[in-house]
Amino acid sequence: MPRPITAQLAYGSATTVLATVTLLLASGATSGPDVALVGVASLLLGVLVAVGVRLPAALRARAKARTAGRHTAAPTTGPHARRPRAGAETPAREHSLRR
Repeated sequence: MPRPITAQLAYGSATTVLATVTLLLASGATSGPDVALVGVASLLLGVLVAVGVRLPAALRARAKARTAGRHTAAPTTGPHARRPRAGAETPAREHSLRR
């Protein structure tokens, strides 16, 4: 079973707390069984939100490579991927602006 990511923990926890407060205020529950039912419902909602949070495919691939001990030099997908120039069959060497 994969470990939960930080976003999953944050969204699930926030959903659980906010849902509990909202449901308690909206329902006006004061007895023990009612409060317990609201708590269980909020916890299930938080778990559903946490499971629903997914990483984008590029980040998932990078995380998987990191856990396997391999690092990719340049991303092949996503906004930072290198793409060949239009009309160029072999990419020309680009000069770096760094010194």
